[in-house]
Amino acid sequence: MTNESNSNLDQSEVFRRQKSKEEMQRQLISFGLMIVFTIIAFAIVATGTISRMYVLPILFIMAIVQAGFQFYYFMHLKDKGHEMPATLIYGGVWAAFLTLAGLMVISWW
Repeated sequence: MTNESNSNLDQSEVFRRQKSKEEMQRQLISFGLMIVFTIIAFAIVATGTISRMYVLPILFIMAIVQAGFQFYYFMHLKDKGHEMPATLIYGGVWAAFLTLAGLMVISWW
């Protein structure tokens, strides 16, 4: 009976380690992508090869993608049990978007 419980304990430990390893790989890939996006953003601005009209939208899109990586991987919003913090954060992002959109509409008209 103790051999079975030790075997089950070993299997659960192996499973936990495998999941931890996979999570660390995902975080490292996400971190690497964020570094690459940052380098690309600096290169776009420093070289001046792209028209100014296109630089800001590209930078904003890259910033939104990086924020998504931050929320999803580093703040663990993808994990179970984080539904309430995810709801509050996404609600705050939505409120900020609506506020900025409203201010832009008011200032243009």
